[in-house]
Amino acid sequence: MATNNTNDKMVEGNKLWGGRFTGSTDPIMESFNASIRYDQRMWKADIQGSQAYVKALEKVKLVTEDEKDAILDGLDKIHKEFSSGKFIVKSEDEDIHTAVERRLKELIGVPAGKLHTGRSRNDQVATDMRIWLRDAIATIRTFAINFMQAAVERAEREIDILLPGYTHMQRAQPIRWSHWLLSYVWMLKRDVERLDELKSRVNVSPLGCGALAGNPFNVDRNFLATSLEFDGVCPNSLDGTSGRDFVAEFLFVSSLLSTHLSKLAEDLIIYSTKEFGFVTLSDAYSTGSSLMPQKKNPDSLELIRGKAGRIFGQCTGFMMTLKGLPSTYNKDLQEDKEAMFDVYDTLWGLLQVTVGVISTLKVNVKACEAALSPDMLATDVAYYLVRKGIAFRRAHGLSGECVALAEKQACSLVELTLEDLKTVSDVFEEDIKNVWNYNSSVEQYQSMGGTAKTAVNKQIQDLQSWLGLQQQTL
Repeated sequence: MATNNTNDKMVEGNKLWGGRFTGSTDPIMESFNASIRYDQRMWKADIQGSQAYVKALEKVKLVTEDEKDAILDGLDKIHKEFSSGKFIVKSEDEDIHTAVERRLKELIGVPAGKLHTGRSRNDQVATDMRIWLRDAIATIRTFAINFMQAAVERAEREIDILLPGYTHMQRAQPIRWSHWLLSYVWMLKRDVERLDELKSRVNVSPLGCGALAGNPFNVDRNFLATSLEFDGVCPNSLDGTSGRDFVAEFLFVSSLLSTHLSKLAEDLIIYSTKEFGFVTLSDAYSTGSSLMPQKKNPDSLELIRGKAGRIFGQCTGFMMTLKGLPSTYNKDLQEDKEAMFDVYDTLWGLLQVTVGVISTLKVNVKACEAALSPDMLATDVAYYLVRKGIAFRRAHGLSGECVALAEKQACSLVELTLEDLKTVSDVFEEDIKNVWNYNSSVEQYQSMGGTAKTAVNKQIQDLQSWLGLQQQTL
């Protein structure tokens, strides 16, 4: 009669793979191989997956109803231990799967050994990660929308503030502060849409794919997917167990989102300098110098900018891990979780700090208006000439001649007399004085997406409508 000595030895050693091995693992290798230090944060997902899986096992008569109930009861107790902070991770727990199964055996005995029937840690960890990540995406999405709401509310309140718009870090044309702020809201809207698209690809179940070849016991994968609130199942078991596109895509989407936050931070760092003085950061999001008492440093913004690079690094590093792997599961993929967790944690902090900065900073209206300079109206001179019937390319050249004339006379563009302007073109008339007005300048850009008040208000209304729809899904 065959015995279960090998199986008992494996379970007693707490190695889910230990039956084939007779020697002990080097302690350094034990530590090097273990992932429990970081993957234990997926405990809830791991328990959810096991709860669904044991029900599927009962459906195909691989566990009895009593065994299923015992396993579910044990898993509930483990859930409570984790929730209360009382779960004890032991040194021999290689990963979260080992830890949960080890504790389950301690609680209910032999039936625990049936839970893993037909299941591999390959499909188990892929399932855990997808459950964990879909919840993480929902959290990041909420924080991104919080930023958008704070920025839109501010844009609506401060719509009358004008400041220079810049290209190549040179003053270009007058714009509304609100128009500048909303440009980042539109960026974050695309980021939220990317997160939504990503979630649809994350929310596919690999459970039941086994190690690579599938499940030999005809476990109902659609039942598993429905039980775990997945939208469907991975159609190929090889891809289901080893595919990490969803992690790479999360890292990329996070990289792009953090790029937008970094750009915002860079703008605000510049705007908060003494040289610009457009904004003043709240003390709550600033720090001082250990040597120079006059300093007020924008550390919150500098960290947003700096930590974006950390996210890029995780994305690039993981792509390098993936590019050389042969098909199906390889232990290199253990690197997926640290990258995923670190990027989530970093982005979680970035978004919350960004919301705080945007909600509390002060706009220095006088400094913004003082930075508006007559040379920024040179394009308006060209538009004036176009409205007089001159082709734009010629009008552009004539406007440039006016700028050169002002430089030659050491005066500003608006200080040129009508007689001066007529030396450039007879088309200039008394109504040129209407061009020398910054409010008139911004108000000419009334087409969709422009910086005129009506166009900016339209953006605000559109974003408020979109945000209202998002609130219904939070």
